[in-house]
Amino acid sequence: MNLPNLLTLSRIAFLFVIVALLYAPFRGAGVLAFVLFIIAAVTDWADGYMARKTGQISDFGKLMDALADKVLMVGIFVSLLALPGFLPWWSIFLVLLIIMREFLITGLRLVAASQGKVLAAEKGGKIKTVVQIVAAAVLLFARSLAVDFGVNAGVYGFFYWVGMIAFVLAAILTVQSGSVYMVKYWSLFQGDSGAGKRS
Repeated sequence: MNLPNLLTLSRIAFLFVIVALLYAPFRGAGVLAFVLFIIAAVTDWADGYMARKTGQISDFGKLMDALADKVLMVGIFVSLLALPGFLPWWSIFLVLLIIMREFLITGLRLVAASQGKVLAAEKGGKIKTVVQIVAAAVLLFARSLAVDFGVNAGVYGFFYWVGMIAFVLAAILTVQSGSVYMVKYWSLFQGDSGAGKRS
């Protein structure tokens, strides 16, 4: 258990604290949730950087990095959806699309692992993750402005709808990148040992 892997696993711990803060009754909890989410998002870059710099790249790290990203982002979106009156009703379909895609890709990675292969993140998947992070960060920021600072509706509305647009874009990219991934590695479900192995 090295430092890069600890940074990766820390995102799961951050999720529990962030969700608790979203429902905490004291003023400033929203800001703390936003700040901790930013720190958790930074670990997504830091763990890979540290692994490359120290030569501690491992199959476990590759698998857990992708899994920790999914746990963090799905957990945040589900928690935001559960907040009374925060997200519009139709956003449940965006969350379901994201969850469906992440389950499918995680299943694909498990099938690949059973065949001795490790599927690292594709470029499209990395872009998807960045947009998801931006969407969640802006929505958390908008909520903290309203809950902790009581800003006027115009300022809140601007950041809220920027976050919602990013959320819709993230859902689209999630489906698109997942489709590309499934097509590229579908042969793994058919037991084709010649499918591409990424390092």
